[in-house]
Amino acid sequence: MTPEHQRLQEDRAGDKSWRKFGPYVAERQWGTVREDYSANGDAWNFTTHDQARSRAYRWGEEALAGFCDDQQLLCFGLGLWNGQDPILKERLFGLSGTEGNHGEDVKEVYYYLDATPTHSYQRMLYKYPQHAFPYEWLVKENARRDRMKPEFELMETAIFHENRYFDVFVEFAKADSEDILIQLTIVNRGPDDTTLHLLPQLWFRNTWAWGNNDYRPALSATGEGHIRAEHQDLGLLTLYCDEALPGTKPSLLFCENATNNSRLYDAPSDEQFFKDGINDYLVQGQAGTVNPAQTGTKAAAHYELAIGPGATRVVRLRLAAPGLATPFADFDPTLKLRQVEADQFYHVLQAGLTDPDARNVQRQAFAGMLWCKQFYYYDVPQWLAGDPALPAPPPERLGGRNGTGWHHLNNAHIISMPDTWEYPWYAAWDLAFHCLPLARLDPEFAKEQLLLLCRDWYMHPNGQLPAYEWKLSDVNPPVHAYATWRVFKMDQKARGDAGDIAYLETIFHRLLLNFTWWVNRKDRDGRNIFEGGFLGLDNIGVFDRSAPLPFGGYLEQADGTAWVAMYALNMMRIALELCKTNPVYQDLASKFFEHFLYIAEAMTNVANEHMDLWDDEDEFYYDALNTPDRGHELLKVRSMVGLIPLFAVEVIDEDTLANAPQFLARMNWFLSNRPKLAALVSRWQEPGKGARHLLSLLRGHRVKRLLARMLDEAEFLSPYGIRSLSRYHLAHPFVFRGTETKFTVNYEPAESQTDVFGGNSNWRGPVWLPMNFLLIESLQRFHHYYGDDFKVEYPTGSGQLHTLLEVADALTQRLTQLFLRDPETGRRACFGDDKQLQNDPNFRDHLWFHEYFHGDNGHGLGASHQTGWTGLIAKLLQPRSGE
Repeated sequence: MTPEHQRLQEDRAGDKSWRKFGPYVAERQWGTVREDYSANGDAWNFTTHDQARSRAYRWGEEALAGFCDDQQLLCFGLGLWNGQDPILKERLFGLSGTEGNHGEDVKEVYYYLDATPTHSYQRMLYKYPQHAFPYEWLVKENARRDRMKPEFELMETAIFHENRYFDVFVEFAKADSEDILIQLTIVNRGPDDTTLHLLPQLWFRNTWAWGNNDYRPALSATGEGHIRAEHQDLGLLTLYCDEALPGTKPSLLFCENATNNSRLYDAPSDEQFFKDGINDYLVQGQAGTVNPAQTGTKAAAHYELAIGPGATRVVRLRLAAPGLATPFADFDPTLKLRQVEADQFYHVLQAGLTDPDARNVQRQAFAGMLWCKQFYYYDVPQWLAGDPALPAPPPERLGGRNGTGWHHLNNAHIISMPDTWEYPWYAAWDLAFHCLPLARLDPEFAKEQLLLLCRDWYMHPNGQLPAYEWKLSDVNPPVHAYATWRVFKMDQKARGDAGDIAYLETIFHRLLLNFTWWVNRKDRDGRNIFEGGFLGLDNIGVFDRSAPLPFGGYLEQADGTAWVAMYALNMMRIALELCKTNPVYQDLASKFFEHFLYIAEAMTNVANEHMDLWDDEDEFYYDALNTPDRGHELLKVRSMVGLIPLFAVEVIDEDTLANAPQFLARMNWFLSNRPKLAALVSRWQEPGKGARHLLSLLRGHRVKRLLARMLDEAEFLSPYGIRSLSRYHLAHPFVFRGTETKFTVNYEPAESQTDVFGGNSNWRGPVWLPMNFLLIESLQRFHHYYGDDFKVEYPTGSGQLHTLLEVADALTQRLTQLFLRDPETGRRACFGDDKQLQNDPNFRDHLWFHEYFHGDNGHGLGASHQTGWTGLIAKLLQPRSGE
């Protein structure tokens, strides 16, 4: 047991709150739904990047390299100024959803390099240009480009050429649970002497300006040149500020975390020193914007650092209890110890992973997962009603976004976010995928996350899980049960015992409510054909599947139905596990077994009209359109929709059945008395191992035919995984002709060129990690049943036959090649053609984990730091061990 494992154990036991402080501050709060009090729900324009430095937020904070307590009462973040920029660099810059030619996008270069699950050690890197940051250029050039052109990125501005930038390394190390060492290491990569203004900042989240609680905490300067913080819930803390050089203490600047009404609204204010006071003092030279009494609710230690070419400067700070006589005496050895302990933790975690490059990629993926843990606060009834001290929100809000049906929702927890700038809010199905790599790091946290969304203050009373703040009532694919089972098995293996049955049982009961919601709300007329809407797949369809069809009728979704079939099998498998300690769950296992069979039958007999969602001619699954004028019609788009039926697969072996005799009896009766349904279940006898049953939407022949398309390099198989749309549609676009409108689906391997769903959404060709991950695991389960005698051609047309396990391993290798250096060229596919990213030693080993990847060349696209579900690469890099 490493020291980090011991800290996790102490935290779980309640002996010490090692996770109380962490990187829980988002990198963007502006432009979120929570801060939007407009009448029309225009969140991006109600709070903007330009307003952010002057507006006190209601629901959360944002920072560069932020660190805070688990209620986000006291926050630490970084401020930088190169003497050229028009504003302090206190937050990351990016384009709003309406400014980008492919939606919102952060336009900065930063990396999460290391982290441990208790946040005993954290390290990140921000690259700060020495020239003026090209804010206006980024906005104008992206506005000039249409959807047919790629996004214009910061690297394309040549701002980093000649290495005229600072590398700003930020490290946090905990000497104790509430004793945090902070080291800022600044490297001048450029050729000239230059000056950097470094402003580590401390502030309190504004909890006093809204009329609910008028208690105001306080920051003040100490006689020793440090910053004292006093809060009724946190007690007393001090930010100790070390000298930049012997004899040089930083100057301390104070203001209030309060809105500058004069700047934003040309209105008076009771405050005198505003949130933007430090910015205005330093950048604009306005001496009256900081408090000469050196008190307030926001403060900065101002270091003015002259740094020669290639030189490094180090600044040390410590957030700890007051009264430390020599706060930096043990700083260096403690920081070094935490670095060593982080290495020890990952040495254990990465056992069996020997390639240094793979270890580096995996460790940064894990780091991104941990840096994306955020404090998320959203009380919907309070948000709708407004606050006593402010004008009432427009009445239109009550009929707008989240205005109906979610008055129970009150969230104030540390939650794993997709990323901290582009998606600084949880999404139900993203979170389920996050929990798989998180379970490798901190199984208890992963289990807490899955349970959290099922709690009464998250889950709707009708059983629906909240999707995300932009539309809580939207429908995500039901993968919560899948993640619950996978996390349980991973934790069970790590524990070496029967596993956390209490966790499994608790969440199973909540998932029963959610499954019932799916059956009652998404199965039109009780036909076992499900219509989930867009289901997170955005632009993949012919129409916007979240909206009514433009000509009436409805869709019968192959993917929606397959997701629920998968859900039924996941629930059956959980129930069979719970049978081991409580036989009563056998009845529920039977219920889900039978429900799966009815869904499987429905996919072959839609609406009792003997219409199959499987097309025998194309040997592929399609959505069906049902309209009064045209009847049932398959929409022959070869997309991920047709591969999702592979996910619904489970193998029941003799050992499992031995623990559930009532379930076995019911299953045998059902198979004997429902011969049509029995034909959907494969069974074979293995000498010495007894009976094994395969539950799947596909029998062996269809598995082979569907895989023939999926593994065809002219269709779905790219050099870097499975595309979300077949490349066949590059030369053969799908065209649907309505009475007045033509709808077309083309293969689009990179950024979206269509806006059926809007934003930066694109499922028309790129490679997505979560879907590939599910495909790999499905192939592994099929192999568990069929064994080594069942082989398919891989790639299609190659004449080379492989087992399904070998195919799963080959797909895993293709996905890992997105990030790993090519052994011959040294290139990383995810970096594309950017020579500085590919070759510069100060860039080439730092990774971004993009939202999705170019369907032909693997270039990273979309949100650049979505380590959330792309963090699954950490799981794929680990040698397979049968979890």
